[in-house]
Amino acid sequence: QVQLVQSGGDSVQAGGSLRLSCSASRIYGSYNSGWFRQAPGKEREGVASIYFGDDHALYYADSAKGRFTISRDRDKNTVYLQMDSLKPEDTAMYYCAAAPSPRIYGAKSLDANEYKYWGQGTQVTVSS
Repeated sequence: QVQLVQSGGDSVQAGGSLRLSCSASRIYGSYNSGWFRQAPGKEREGVASIYFGDDHALYYADSAKGRFTISRDRDKNTVYLQMDSLKPEDTAMYYCAAAPSPRIYGAKSLDANEYKYWGQGTQVTVSS
């Protein structure tokens, strides 16, 4: 069974930074990975995605552009979400997700319905 293990959530002040990690097991090679978040009372939304088969296959939600960076370490089979200039509205439970190839393109890569495997979630709280 595919497992995604997350780490890195915390509480920070507005303007601060956090890096989330998502280590995958039993899924290898070229696969899709995404970061999603869900705030209380809101729907889960896609934040950023990456396709392990292509370093340039990145996609960001508008809310993440210029502040968040998704990356991956192929050797560690781990995806990261570097979050800078955090705002109180970034407060949410963050989830990583994975889906086998083929590549999911564009905005569909931020659609939670495209993903089969999910991490346990990690809380990010940004105070003003």
